[in-house]
Amino acid sequence: MTVVPSHLEASSQAARYRALDEQYSAHNYHPLPVVIAEASGAWMTDVDGRQYLDFLAGYSALNFGHRHPDLIAAATEQLGRVTLTSRAFHHDQLGPFCRELAELTGTDRVLPMNSGAEAVESAIKIARKWAYRVKGVPENRAEIIVAGSNFHGRTTTIVSFSTDPVAHDEFGPYTPGFIVTEYGDAAAVEAAITERTAAILVEPIQGEAGVIVPPADYLPRLRRLCDDNDVLLIADEIQSGLARTGELLASEHDGIRADLYTLGKALGGGILPVSAVVGRDDVIGVLEPGQHGSTFGGNPLACAVGRAVVRMLSTGEFQERSRELGAHLHARLGELVGRGAVEVRGRGLWAGVELAAGGPTGRQASEALAERGVLCKETQDTTLRIAPPLVITRAELDTGLDAIEAVLTS
Repeated sequence: MTVVPSHLEASSQAARYRALDEQYSAHNYHPLPVVIAEASGAWMTDVDGRQYLDFLAGYSALNFGHRHPDLIAAATEQLGRVTLTSRAFHHDQLGPFCRELAELTGTDRVLPMNSGAEAVESAIKIARKWAYRVKGVPENRAEIIVAGSNFHGRTTTIVSFSTDPVAHDEFGPYTPGFIVTEYGDAAAVEAAITERTAAILVEPIQGEAGVIVPPADYLPRLRRLCDDNDVLLIADEIQSGLARTGELLASEHDGIRADLYTLGKALGGGILPVSAVVGRDDVIGVLEPGQHGSTFGGNPLACAVGRAVVRMLSTGEFQERSRELGAHLHARLGELVGRGAVEVRGRGLWAGVELAAGGPTGRQASEALAERGVLCKETQDTTLRIAPPLVITRAELDTGLDAIEAVLTS
């Protein structure tokens, strides 16, 4: 049982909400013992009125902070018009959203969906169909090469190629057709490629694994392998994309272009789930009417919010904020190596702090930070994952970093 720090001892009101969660919701999460009631910008307020600095940003879904006025305005305006038509009909937001997102990402075509896992599932289906229709792989023989320690979602197909026992075990039988190689090992990928290989699916930076940045030559070598072997490169940018790392897409740091990208999280502005597969016309174009779809995918409300997100990203302001504040973030965290941390990884306003043995676990550090009014979360037990909203100020960032320093060095 988790021991709740003294400052987080629940009020009667907070205890009531937590008890309801415990009794009626599935126990598929282990949240920190705080009960949030309001939020704005980089701050959240609990049911007792205590404020917390958000250092997690909804796993990058809140890149633009809580309730950004431009996003709220776009959602409110669309709520007064139409929210859902299904894809049985056209509506006036879908075409503009797809065009604007394609132009932003330098791609040809967009398949809008809802959750990140749906985007990855959709990319898998597209890659397989492309392999049969275009590459000539025998039916039902296509293979996709993935990386170990990956996190692409929690659907049954995706967990089939997870190497995390918590995500994978006891959910079989598992979907075949995936070859797992070690993340960062391009030679292993090369050895795994056969005439049946349809695609390589990879995170440019692995988030759930602990914010792992691959070797500098990894993604460029994967790009060359795909070009040489008629294989698609699929970049999962659901957490790493949309300005989180200081570029629009994290793969830009390595100077490569993927054939397909999966986007999500921040694409919905922290308001509703919006995801998409974007990429080459001749690849996404293999889909025909009735072969794939979603009742809510590309709905008018989602498209209106997504268009506002695209407008915000098109200025480059948030990419620049991530670069500048990210440099400060990593400089200060780097000072903690040897003082409670053994390594700091990441890019932009995204960092994984590997905690030293003998100090607090990731969970204990997260609880101690919450006691000090800063909310972030552990991953893989020994890593603090830090991803504040991109709207955070330098002063607010230092407030959170001061708390992290105090927790790791005290």
